[in-house]
Amino acid sequence: MNAGKAVNILNSIVPISRFNKGEANKIFNEVKNDGIRIVVKNNTPECVLISPKEYQEMIEQYEDALLLAEANKRLSQRVDYIPHEEILKNFEVTEDDLKDIDIELE
Repeated sequence: MNAGKAVNILNSIVPISRFNKGEANKIFNEVKNDGIRIVVKNNTPECVLISPKEYQEMIEQYEDALLLAEANKRLSQRVDYIPHEEILKNFEVTEDDLKDIDIELE
């Protein structure tokens, strides 16, 4: 860990007593302006406060990492691929049958 990150972590520690003193609004503003806050109770971390935007970005990065891992796993497996034409034949579907179908992927 580099010294800059250590200083940031130390600066982000918030004792729970600040909440008990009615400083929640101030702490939430600090989260908005400066990033995370680590709430400690009896010198033990209890929770981490982050903005909703940062949380959403973190979740999206996590989901992307899971998808990448799954894609890499599938690419590493030896699979016999079925040609498109063979799938159409097996389901008795033609290219013309597929022309007017709209598919929406998420």
